[in-house]
Amino acid sequence: MRLERATNQHIAAGVILSDLQRDQARSDADVEVVRQRIIKDQELLDSGSINDPKQLTNLQHELESLARRRTELEDVELEIMERIEGAEAAVSVLADQVTSLSSELESVTESLSQLTSALDADITEVQAERDRISAQLPSDLLALYEKIRSGHDGVGAAKLHRAQCEGCRMTLPPQELQSIRQAPADLVVQCEECRRILVRTSDSGL
Repeated sequence: MRLERATNQHIAAGVILSDLQRDQARSDADVEVVRQRIIKDQELLDSGSINDPKQLTNLQHELESLARRRTELEDVELEIMERIEGAEAAVSVLADQVTSLSSELESVTESLSQLTSALDADITEVQAERDRISAQLPSDLLALYEKIRSGHDGVGAAKLHRAQCEGCRMTLPPQELQSIRQAPADLVVQCEECRRILVRTSDSGL
């Protein structure tokens, strides 16, 4: 399902963004530690309190090393920020997709519910009409119809249309048509092939 896929992608993007934000927090902390160390060493250097040339040289070297380290950490920090920007854009796009698909699903669900309600109403109406007609039929004819119907996919009768049974689509042979033609109008006739009750109309070809 599109909504499920989009939701999973949105969750995954959110996890990536959260991880990157934690990485940024750690990177910020690392930069701040180096920055504070540089400030401290620079203040010590500027104070003039160090008279030992060797110690002074070591302090200068440490400041240079810290400056390089700060540059490296800031480059990492910048890269993480760029990745966060991309992750935030992905999260935003996927959030819009989830919202759109959720709205679409809600609309489709509502339409389906309306169609289902209309179909249920039609079924109820048809069943009531069937019950009304069934009550007017002879019990033996109704019993025959139900017996045939149970073994033929719910269809116990079929129209005889232009010499063809619309139940099994078989064209009746001339002799069978002749027999049906001569049969009384109220006589129940059945298809020799599928045994469904044949409904005769003006289009039966008799």
